[in-house]
Amino acid sequence: MRDVVIVGGGPVGTMLACVLAVGGLDVEVLEQRQQPSLRSRAIGIHPPSLAALAGIGVADALLERAVRIRAGEVHCDGRTLGQMSFERATPGYPFVVALPQYETEALLRDRFAQLRPGRYRSGVTVTGVRERGDAALLSTDAGTVEARYVIGADGARSRVRAAAGITWRQLGRRETYLMGDFADSGPRDTDTGAVLYFERGGVVESFPLPGGRRRWVAMTDFLATDADSADLAELIRFRTRVTVAEPLGAASAFAVQQRLAGRLHSDPLYAGSRRSNARSEPVSGPRPAGRIALVGDAAHQISPIGGQGMNLGWLDAVALAPALQRALLDPGAAASVLADYDRTRRAAARRAALQAGFNMAMGRPAHGLRLGARNALVRGLTLPPANELVARAFTMRWL
Repeated sequence: MRDVVIVGGGPVGTMLACVLAVGGLDVEVLEQRQQPSLRSRAIGIHPPSLAALAGIGVADALLERAVRIRAGEVHCDGRTLGQMSFERATPGYPFVVALPQYETEALLRDRFAQLRPGRYRSGVTVTGVRERGDAALLSTDAGTVEARYVIGADGARSRVRAAAGITWRQLGRRETYLMGDFADSGPRDTDTGAVLYFERGGVVESFPLPGGRRRWVAMTDFLATDADSADLAELIRFRTRVTVAEPLGAASAFAVQQRLAGRLHSDPLYAGSRRSNARSEPVSGPRPAGRIALVGDAAHQISPIGGQGMNLGWLDAVALAPALQRALLDPGAAASVLADYDRTRRAAARRAALQAGFNMAMGRPAHGLRLGARNALVRGLTLPPANELVARAFTMRWL
């Protein structure tokens, strides 16, 4: 029986696996996909995550491949509203780095393969999870798997979360975007900047990528699933007056809908009373600990723009790892340490959701008095003393 089995081998699940393996635990990852996804999704990696990646021996290889973003600018109607530097806010890593998610995932998988050869199992579908005393049993299409603890890192539609009977509620309103990568016509230096265009028709965001590429993201009025790179290029030109270079891959539409799980670990007493449709009775002795916990998008769905969701999931992993180590060494403390994990990381997720909600609200179409008020607020936030606090927030130093 494994110490920990992680369901979901994306960036968060594999990061947690590496952290646990470095800590000496017997850990295995079950991933439903047969082959890694090459979709271009999260790209931003923030300083707290870089520190965590350094702890598992991945940061140096990642920094060799990534672009370092030391500053950003905000524009509207062809004018610069303000500038923001990340250098003073993050002295250890005075930048945010950008790297396509599939490259980050590959580095994490390679590192886990070094730490625990053969323990990353692709093409395994988990169909159910149930707790049994001092273990959890996973039903899969490859047979039953047993572990002391099961971690759901299987995304916003988490089967692990559903099996644990954990609720899932929406935070704020839904927004839609169109995203694509284009050749970067700017300077080819190693340290380049992000640009936010807070335009009348909606925000347009631009981030550098390795290999002379730039990621462009534009807010849209609806989920434009039929739009292509030419449509995105025209939208960028219409709003910002910027003519992008040739497209590098297809454009993709996506929706941002923020959600938060009711708990980040299972409660056997609650689950038992729910299944029996009766109130739970007081229990004498130590409170039993649940054997299921959640990280990443299975625990909270936060706007992925700028890598917020992925980075928040990595910080979950950093917090959950010592809790699991303590729970395995001292079963009597398991309920307490997992409750601490639940409290602190749900609070962090709520803060991240508020920040992402504020960012999305700032990016919505604006005209007249609202446009003037928004631009004045942006100017104020990019000046001392507010600019240093904003830089810390944007680099996820408070999560």
